[in-house]
Amino acid sequence: MTRIILAIFCFSLSLITIAQDDYPDYRSKRDNFIKIPSQQKDIRYDLATFTMAGLDESVGKQPLQTIPAVNAESNFMKFEGNGIQVIVRSGVFEPSKHKLQYYDENKYLVKIDGKPYYGNYGQKPVTTISEVTVIIGKDTVHVPQIALFDLYNPTFTYRDQSGTVKTHNGVYLSADKHRIYVYMLNREPKSSYEVTWVIQDKQYFRRVLDFGLLQ
Repeated sequence: MTRIILAIFCFSLSLITIAQDDYPDYRSKRDNFIKIPSQQKDIRYDLATFTMAGLDESVGKQPLQTIPAVNAESNFMKFEGNGIQVIVRSGVFEPSKHKLQYYDENKYLVKIDGKPYYGNYGQKPVTTISEVTVIIGKDTVHVPQIALFDLYNPTFTYRDQSGTVKTHNGVYLSADKHRIYVYMLNREPKSSYEVTWVIQDKQYFRRVLDFGLLQ
């Protein structure tokens, strides 16, 4: 039910945004949920249990085991349990260190260092995702920068109406224990996105990234 409500909320925000802004969207859909190839059907099956993009395929599927969040600060989040630790850190976006490409007389930012980006699309980001580290027993897996460099403004926690601190993010373990999914949902009025980094057999495998359904 929470996923359905969130999807409706994000879609409503997108209608407002589209009505107000008119600038090109260069963001790629190659990592979208619907683009997961048939040979990775197990990954698609698993992602359908917790992602917004997989909502239509979630009926009848059993939820995956979760690794609980144990700590969260403004620039840091940690999940731990079942012999697994996951650490996600954010950094500060420094515009002077990047080439910024604008549209409509410097009104809308559409590319950073020649690449489209996710998070606060159309405006300068504030923060980056600087690190995603997965520790499995004695083995450490670092999600490579190629899977992080274009993701901005991560959101670690929020407060519900009662003031309770919660998170939309999560870490999930496949039923066969071969895959770990590190999931983050970034909610913004103009450019929400969700990303899942897939760790398979103690190695980084791929990311799945969606933004269209959240606009």
